[in-house]
Amino acid sequence: MLMSNIRQQGGEGGGKDVAVIRAGFIPLLDCAILVAAEELGFAAQEGIRLELIRETSWANIRDRLAIRHFDVAHMLAPLPIAASLGIGHLTVPMIVPMALNLGGNAITVSNALWQAMQDAGAAAQGDPAVNGPALARVVAARRQAGGDPLTFGMVFPFSCHNYELRYWLAACGVHPDRDVRLVVIPPPFMVDALAAGQIDGFCVGDPWNSLAVAAGVGAIATTKAGIWHNSPEKVLGMRADWAEQHPERVNALLRALHRASLWCDDPAHHGDLATMLADARYLDRPREVLLRGLTGRLALVPGQETAIPDFLVYAAKAATFPWVSHALWLYSQMVRWGQTAHSAVAVQVAQHTYRPDLYRAALRDLDVAMPSANAKVEGALAAARPVASSTGKLVLGPDGFFDGASFDPALLDEYIAGFQMRADLPAGILPT
Repeated sequence: MLMSNIRQQGGEGGGKDVAVIRAGFIPLLDCAILVAAEELGFAAQEGIRLELIRETSWANIRDRLAIRHFDVAHMLAPLPIAASLGIGHLTVPMIVPMALNLGGNAITVSNALWQAMQDAGAAAQGDPAVNGPALARVVAARRQAGGDPLTFGMVFPFSCHNYELRYWLAACGVHPDRDVRLVVIPPPFMVDALAAGQIDGFCVGDPWNSLAVAAGVGAIATTKAGIWHNSPEKVLGMRADWAEQHPERVNALLRALHRASLWCDDPAHHGDLATMLADARYLDRPREVLLRGLTGRLALVPGQETAIPDFLVYAAKAATFPWVSHALWLYSQMVRWGQTAHSAVAVQVAQHTYRPDLYRAALRDLDVAMPSANAKVEGALAAARPVASSTGKLVLGPDGFFDGASFDPALLDEYIAGFQMRADLPAGILPT
């Protein structure tokens, strides 16, 4: 009934001509606000229609956006930065006027690896500070025995999945280029690759972690919320030239997505949202499995439910705000792992890819609680805290890194210089 009512309120866009915006997405829970904006009429209220086009891989999303098959896309948070820098592909200036969520990822391992990790001290609560050292002991034992390195799947070189997996491994003493092997696998293929024994684990967004546990082929070792609480994940990406040519469409889209984010974040709507996303056009997976990630009540191992605070956040805690400090942390990881050389020009490109000015302009009349600054010290909040904002109603955090570190974007050079573990490869060469 609620979805039907909202569709009726959407009407025909208030009599305006309807502008069609082609949007690519990958079947993940964090595409939800794009789906909800179209399905529930929030887009129609703004005089736009979203033509949602499902894709399989992030390379396809990037390429189809670059060659104008798509106008906008559900994108990995680092990918528009990489495209703007021209690393790993063509140089295509892109921008991020809005984020789509915080959190939503997890690291899942095969049953055999999970058993070995348990024997080495891992526990089924998903604590990265416990399970990371256990994994390090397994890796060391394999190396001493002359065994092949463990292989982990991640979704793309320019992804939070790659960087948070590497961050966790490195902080626990496992070199992600020497001690294990990382390979790229599209999200929809992760569970099959794990079941076939082709990989020993993966980092991916839900529902694919929950599906692996439900299928009996793996256990969730830890989560993104554990590694870096309330950290960036997906964004709304678009070519800079498209945004310049269509400023009103950008504003309309951001308003529609803002309203959709509020609806998706409301626990009272999670059942309807799971039903919507389970549709064959979108995720095409069982509703009851989708509900695990939406509610944050995950089965880390079969038959044992664990509540993960802030596992996936769509609106609260400025989840849709495009923080420049997020962009600069992601850039720091590109430098750390040899994907690009550090330079003042590259820093400027990275920070100007994220566009809080466009976010503020689009939503200024909607009474949206916006932070007073465009950047913040990441990892500084041990608990939720009210912060200065446009309405006085904004609460941020907790946003801690599991190892107790923090990132001050004003000290970017020092942060990059301080990495104790980094790529073996020269700058500009991508890891395989």
